[in-house]
Amino acid sequence: MTKEDLPEILAIEAASFPTPWTEGMFLDELRTAHAQCLVIKIEIDGKIWIAAYIIFWLVADEVHLHNLAVKNEFRRQGLACSMMKLMNDIGAQVGMTRQTLEVRELNHQAISLYRKCGFVVKGKRPRYYTDTNEDALVMWAEIQQERNHG
Repeated sequence: MTKEDLPEILAIEAASFPTPWTEGMFLDELRTAHAQCLVIKIEIDGKIWIAAYIIFWLVADEVHLHNLAVKNEFRRQGLACSMMKLMNDIGAQVGMTRQTLEVRELNHQAISLYRKCGFVVKGKRPRYYTDTNEDALVMWAEIQQERNHG
């Protein structure tokens, strides 16, 4: 992810979340040394589109997911799962042992994705989301190490 990607990312963000991140929030992440800001780009008819992005931190022995979104037209194609696997794999490469995230309690689609990726609910943060006073579920997963067979 680069600063030049932000107009497209901000449009995806606005279409994906009730209270989207601001440009300043993305710029802060791009300047944060332990933040990983990654995009998936797809070429269609000679034009390159940002299809998905993920932002996560590598801190102590854990990976903390901060943001993940897929552009509407590219949803239901496995991109979110690919991004979650990439987050796991980068964490494994640098010696992390676990991953965590917060998710809106009523965001059933995201919770389903995270469960599919091995996350389990370990707690709740009451009124975590100040825009709606909605609770956040705290989810954790162990980092899955790549195994070579054969």
